[in-house]
Amino acid sequence: MAVPKRSFWQIWNMSFGFLGIQFGWGLQMANMSAIYEYLGARADQIPILWLAAPLTGLIVQPIIGHASDRTWNRLGRRRPYFLGGAILSSLALIVMPNSSALWMAAGLLWILDASINISMEPFRAFVADLLPEEQRTRGFAMQSLFIGLGAVIASALPWLLTNWFHVANASSTAQAIPTTVRLSFYVGAAAFFSAVLWTIISTPEDPPADLEAFRKMKSEKSGLLANAGEIFHAIQAMPATMRQLAWVQICSWFGLFCMWLYFPVAVARNVFGAPDQTSSAYTAGVEWAGICFAMYSAVCFAFSFLLPEVARAIGRKWTHSLCLLCGAAGLLSVAVIHKPVWLLLSMVGVGIAWASILSMPYAVLAASLPRASTGVYMGIFNFFIVIPEIVASLCFGWIMARLLNNNRMAAVLAGGVFLILAAVLMHRVQDPGDVRQAGKTPLPG
Repeated sequence: MAVPKRSFWQIWNMSFGFLGIQFGWGLQMANMSAIYEYLGARADQIPILWLAAPLTGLIVQPIIGHASDRTWNRLGRRRPYFLGGAILSSLALIVMPNSSALWMAAGLLWILDASINISMEPFRAFVADLLPEEQRTRGFAMQSLFIGLGAVIASALPWLLTNWFHVANASSTAQAIPTTVRLSFYVGAAAFFSAVLWTIISTPEDPPADLEAFRKMKSEKSGLLANAGEIFHAIQAMPATMRQLAWVQICSWFGLFCMWLYFPVAVARNVFGAPDQTSSAYTAGVEWAGICFAMYSAVCFAFSFLLPEVARAIGRKWTHSLCLLCGAAGLLSVAVIHKPVWLLLSMVGVGIAWASILSMPYAVLAASLPRASTGVYMGIFNFFIVIPEIVASLCFGWIMARLLNNNRMAAVLAGGVFLILAAVLMHRVQDPGDVRQAGKTPLPG
């Protein structure tokens, strides 16, 4: 059955939920390392405390993707998962900033990540379901736009509350999470639920072409063992394009994870000169790092408008490779910056890379996937995001303590090196949906 073209506002509505999802991610990425240090964590302990996030994605995303491929009820196929994840995520965001111990914060991060993944994974398949091939690049770019906009607000919220709304923080004792951080998480909870609810209400899903055959297939392949077997079979039968993109994703997300883990605390200690987390300079540095994250998210928002045209002009492979190199340049430049304001310029490159990472790999991937298994393959594709995060969580603490002498800035620079490697590997990828490859034999889906 042919998939009809959608208007600009239909694509807008189906992607709007990502604005809320990014509130969850943005608050987490900009504040969790600092929350851990507020609660007494050392620099070499931070990676292992982040382990919950990638482990959750590794387990949850393929299961949710597989389940959503085989779901149909009054809400549709993907939308039931949007709603369930939004409710759980909003509750976790409310409780998170009230953590009183490291174990509590780490456990809540696990719950929050599982809940966000329940909402997020079906959104990728949602775009592939509802858009024809020629509109998918624009659809994934629209998701990048909302991710950028949501992250701008989420990352900057603590700074805005301090400097625009003059919210006074709690005492600066070692284990006090600032008031601005707590309020930011509460605002994020409301934004997450509201934005996802908008997409659920505004964007209906089409039922399977043969609903009776769909229900029969679902009943025949029900059960834990049958579902697990289908997931493992899908892993073995991954399209060639997906295997090639895997290495690009692994290196890209190694680079991003290095940045997210250590950029806020690197700015606080290396640029603002804070001696420890009880210093007022430390709070100011972390808040400024939130502004930097907001900057790269703002660039992501703006550049997402241009991405479809750039990809149409030079192809999705070259677009993604050049964007990754911009991100690498941004992270490597941090080493020579001593005035906080110049960090905003570094974040321009990171924002360009971020916009592409959120859209180009998925647009290339969607062209190679069988439509009936889009959800499970999008979930499996998440493996190549979470595997580098798991490796970093397990190994980077040892590297920080033994090789980098807990130098947080060195970890940020390592992120730039990984982005360069990802840019090189992108040239090995064949894009079966690229009209510029006319005359070449497309890869099997």
